[in-house]
Amino acid sequence: MKAAVFHKPGDIRYDTVEDPRLLQDSDVILKVTSTAICGSDLHILSGGVPQPKPMVMGHEFMGIVEEVGKGVKNLKKGDRVVVPFPISCGHCFFCQHDASPACENSNYKHYGPNGDMADQKGAALFGYTDLYGGYSGGQAEYVRVPYADISPRIVPDNMSDEQVLFLTDIFPTGWSAIDWAQLKGGEVVAIFGSGPVGLMAQKAAWINGASRVIAIDPLNYRLDKARAVNKVETLNPNEVDVVEAIREMTGGRGADVCVEAVGFEPERNIVDKAKALINFEVGSMKVLDLAFRAVRRMGTVSIMGVYGSTYDNFPLHRLFDKGITLKMGQAPVLNYIDHLIELVKTEKVVLDDIITHTLPLSEVTHGYEIFDKKQEDCVKVVLKPWEQRKETENTEPVKIEN
Repeated sequence: MKAAVFHKPGDIRYDTVEDPRLLQDSDVILKVTSTAICGSDLHILSGGVPQPKPMVMGHEFMGIVEEVGKGVKNLKKGDRVVVPFPISCGHCFFCQHDASPACENSNYKHYGPNGDMADQKGAALFGYTDLYGGYSGGQAEYVRVPYADISPRIVPDNMSDEQVLFLTDIFPTGWSAIDWAQLKGGEVVAIFGSGPVGLMAQKAAWINGASRVIAIDPLNYRLDKARAVNKVETLNPNEVDVVEAIREMTGGRGADVCVEAVGFEPERNIVDKAKALINFEVGSMKVLDLAFRAVRRMGTVSIMGVYGSTYDNFPLHRLFDKGITLKMGQAPVLNYIDHLIELVKTEKVVLDDIITHTLPLSEVTHGYEIFDKKQEDCVKVVLKPWEQRKETENTEPVKIEN
């Protein structure tokens, strides 16, 4: 089959790989009809999240069930499903306590209670490095889905892939950020980052009763998208002091809730990069620090951006003095997905309005380039594995270890 294969930092190619096969009775093989590039994938592309050997990318995908393991009861061949990005066994302590991103069984290579930088991680994730299970992802023509009775959700035939694809990750992730803040109604929510997750958090904030939603991003084309699809107020940190602006908009207090939807690879100047090098840090937490400053006393900061290393001078004093509540981590998609499907079905929310590029999988290298480098006003790339299928120069399949 054809797939998007990571080879080394900066090198993701459209390659031939071996077809997946059923390895456990609880597996299904999915024919992928749509998949997407996520901001988290860029951390692998950059080398910020390390991957030592070739891997099929992608954790946002959906498709049609092609083969079914003999132990699967809830799915049959021909079912059209959307697949949450964390891999949940469904029966361990954490899966039984609505904490599937901490599943004890899916990440059999590197699971552990410590949460170290290079070991003892949480649940496995599709297409997200050996540290998170080493499972091949869904930027491919086919993908093996383990524990298939637990996570996949059948979607109605009368809904397009684009309407439901983002239930895999970015909408539940944006929803988590707002749900964790426990809005009562009338709150001011400031969302740092207007990429795909930030845009979804904006949608979730309105649905959950925010009175004002403020989007912060250094790229005006992304702020234009936020205003167009979500009717939010916007701030560009290259044009204004966003912390002071948010305080001015809130009677001097700050936002009730701040969402960090950027992660450890924001735009940085040479001083930021030098500091990270000296302190052996990966990336920067500069955006997170802005959120800590912009949130009001006794407010909540939800961290949805990825952070993978320790950071010098962490402002614990500010969090303590302001009484800030922090919530963070991988989104517990299974806690929300059934409710979120209903929101889409009943047209309470539109998800596909953030798509700017739809490409065949054969153009995946170009898709990553424009998304990573913010070219062509790119906000979200959807890939179609079966459109404009091409043969690759190297006919020998790339060896992928699962």
